Amino acid sequence: MIDLDNRYESYLHTKKCFTIDGICEHVIAYGWTDNGSDIYGYYVLTNNYKLKYNLQEQCVSVEQRIGV
Repeated sequence: MIDLDNRYESYLHTKKCFTIDGICEHVIAYGWTDNGSDIYGYYVLTNNYKLKYNLQEQCVSVEQRIGV
């Protein structure tokens, strides 16, 4: 299993950021995605985007967060 805390916790408490379209996006949350019985991936929330990954750590979608 992927250790999300090891991978993303430092983004929550430092100036580290994801660069999306040339813009520094600070991570504000991350967690697991599931269907009620199985974990099938995880997400990372930034100021303006929700990035979804599968368990092979491949980005499967990037959604702009509206109204944030």
